[in-house]
Parts: sequence; C-alpha cells; structure tokens
Amino acid sequence: MMIHFSSSSLHCSKFLDGFRYHSRSVIRSEARSFNVPTTRKEVVVAAAPLLSLPENRVIPLSNLDLLLPPVDINVCFFYKKPLYGIIGDALKTAMAEALVSYYVLSGEVSINPTNGENEILCSNGGVEFVEAAADVELRELNLYEPYQSIAKFVPMKKHGVFAIQVTELKCGSVVVGCTFDHRIADAYSMNMFLVSWAEISRSDVPISYVPLLKRSLLKPRRPLIIDSSIDKLYMPITSLTVPQEITNQDNILTSRIYYIKADVLEKFQTLATNGKRTKLEFFSAFLWKLLAKHAATESVLPTKTSKLGIVVDGRKKLMEQENCNYFGNVLSVPFGERRIDDLIHKPLSWVTDEVHKLLESTMTKDHFLNLIDWVETSRPIPVISRIYSTGSNDGPAFVVSSGKSFPVARIDFGWGSPVFGSYHLPPGSRAGYVMTMPSPVENGGSGDWTVYLHLTKGQLRFIEQEASHVFNPVDNDYLKI
Repeated sequence: MMIHFSSSSLHCSKFLDGFRYHSRSVIRSEARSFNVPTTRKEVVVAAAPLLSLPENRVIPLSNLDLLLPPVDINVCFFYKKPLYGIIGDALKTAMAEALVSYYVLSGEVSINPTNGENEILCSNGGVEFVEAAADVELRELNLYEPYQSIAKFVPMKKHGVFAIQVTELKCGSVVVGCTFDHRIADAYSMNMFLVSWAEISRSDVPISYVPLLKRSLLKPRRPLIIDSSIDKLYMPITSLTVPQEITNQDNILTSRIYYIKADVLEKFQTLATNGKRTKLEFFSAFLWKLLAKHAATESVLPTKTSKLGIVVDGRKKLMEQENCNYFGNVLSVPFGERRIDDLIHKPLSWVTDEVHKLLESTMTKDHFLNLIDWVETSRPIPVISRIYSTGSNDGPAFVVSSGKSFPVARIDFGWGSPVFGSYHLPPGSRAGYVMTMPSPVENGGSGDWTVYLHLTKGQLRFIEQEASHVFNPVDNDYLKI
C-alpha cells in the first residue's frame, strides 16, 4: 500500500495522486562479486621542504572538534575511463602539493600528556596512498548498495588522519576513495581539500580554498556563559548506555543510495508547506513520518517517541562570512523528540513546522558560542549528542545532514567530472544517518537529489514499499553508465 495523508495535510494527497504507482518491490539483478587486490602502497608527504612547514606543530582540537567520537568517514568518486596516462603518479604529485596548505592531513592524532585530550601533531608523517585493481567493470557495480560497492574502494586507514585508495577497474574506469578522521574535519572541510587537490592536479592554481586552521576562532568566552538548553542536546559520554544486542536481522543498520527527481521535490515542498519551508525541512519531516509509521508496524507503542536530528554548520554564523575556509568541525546536531502517534496522525505540515522549530533556535551565533562554552565545562570528559542515547521510551532515531555543497562536479582531476560520488558511513553507528547530495547527472539530472540512507534493513524495506514514488534506487540507467 501507499502512504496516505488526510486532506488536512495541506492537500498532500494531491501530491500523491500526481505520482501514484502501485506498491512495488524494487527488483535488481545481483551484482557479481569481485576482488580488489592492492598493487602498490606508499606514503605521500607534503612537497615543500620541511623547514617551510610547521614541523611538529601541535594544533589543539577545538571544543567543537571534541564533540566528535573517533570515527572514520568515507567519500568515493567514480570516473569513466581517462583518456590518457597512468593516473596514480599524477594524483600523488598533486597530493604532495596540496598537503603543503592542508598539512594537518599529513599529521596524526596524539594525546596531550597534561590533560589526556586528543590533539593534532603536524608531523608530516604523510598520507597512505593505496593503488589497487578490480576485476569488475563500472557498469557492473551495484552503487545502490554501498557495502557491495563503495566499501570496497575506500582504504582502511592504518595511521595518521587521512588515507587514499585509487582503483582501476577492468574497463579502465577509475575510482578514487578517501577515508578521514571525523575529529579532524567535517564534510565542508573535506570538500575544500578535495576541490583543491583536483585543481592542483589540473594545474588550475591558485587554489580556490586556502584552509584556515586558527583554532582560536572557536575559543570559549571568558567568563563562560552557560546555557542550560545545551544540556538537553548533549551529555557526557560517560552517561551513554550500552546498546542492546541486536537479535532481529531487520534491526541491523545498513545503507542504500537513491535519487529523488527535482519535480518531485518541488511539488513536495509546494503542496506541503506552500513554499514556506525548505526542501530539507520538508524532506526530513516526510522521512520522520515514514519511520514513525514503520515503528507502528513493528508494534512500537504509539506513546513512545522518535528523535530527528539535523546537522547544522555554524561557519556563516560564527565567522560572519559567506564563504569561510575554516578547516575543522563547526557542527551542531540539534534534535527534536515527538510522540510516534503524533508523527503518524498529525498533518505533514505540522511535522514540517516541528522540524523548522528545532532548527530555528540553533541556527544562530549564540547557539554555537553557548555550545563552545558548555563543552569547556565538561573537559576533559568527552561529550556526545543525546540523540545517540537510548531509553525505555525511545523509538527510532536518525540524523539528517545536508550535503548540498558536496562539490561532486568539481572533483575533476583532469579527465572529467565523476559520474557518481557519495559519502559513506562505515559500520558502527548507534543511530540512523541520512545525507542529501546534488545529483552528478548532467542534462536531465539538474535539481535532482542523491540520498544516502543508513537505516535498519526493516526501515529501508518499508520505505521502498511505501514511498517508491519518491525514492528511486541509483542505477546505471540513471547515471548513464
């Protein structure tokens, strides 16, 4: 069956009428298994003479860096066959030059002997650069299931804070995969580096983004100003409960990648909110409603609550610049908690307004200043967002991140833009994660979204059954490969 909304949902039923299909299970041919043996490994260091680099300089983690656990994040780009040469050496040469400005990525995380906190040692220890070959063609990859594709093309980081893997496929196509330590950089920071690396590779200099590593920009105020509302969003990591063992296979987290057509997004936004809310707010509300309905089918009591968090970037608010090149983490994860019964039965417009409310109070300079001060009171005990905590009254919880600035078309190393690119979350998350990104498809994909969903198997199956008119599995036909 399809999801139906009452006429009180600001005529959302009209939206569904315009895009009504019969419920379907998405049928895909099984992608064949393949091997990705390593052919070469080396460590790439910054190209400048050591005397010109801040050798062994220690950069403390900012209070906003300290909000992040020690987790690695992946990002991967897929290219059609380059027209010339061996690309590995060219990418390494460009990498060495890029590390002169982004020398923090050539460092390592060390422990401050005084307070026991992590800090960045800019040792120029280098970036591990792995070259590999895969006995599979680009058109044979199952990009819809990242653990069957992306996960095989990103490196396991052995040391330092950043690693690269460049894989040549049987057809000559190339995959560039990266793994980075989230404590050192957020997606905005990594995007800056990737664009700069690509520009240097194309000899397109000076680079667009010279990173700003000045941690004093995020120092706490003196005297500290303590806002008790932060206590509702974050907590000491020592208060985090041990997760229950998962016995039901449907409750295991996994990932899928879909695309959403631009006309669907536009009609969504217009019919649900008369254009008064952003696409991200509406999309988040739509998904929140879907997951609440799934929880009800799993016999979760309607009086229980579901949590939605949305990642907010504070650069523009804190630095008061339209384009800030600060390299590090400048993120907050405000979240809302609503009864499952309300999320199911109240209009979609109401859910969208609730999403707007949770963002409205945190997209301010004061929120980030208060957060920085609040972390200061907890040090050296690490802190974490409360959305990752679970209690007896908790239903599903997930976090949405906007990747609208993901510069997939700009990661051109000299042989053309990627036909596909995506961030990827390795196993181990305690909550669902969703990232929206611009589609890489040209001439027909403009305005489309690529959406990365890291949710339980049961939730993903329910989404495909209930909202197949919205979520289309990424496939070769759509990507034109």
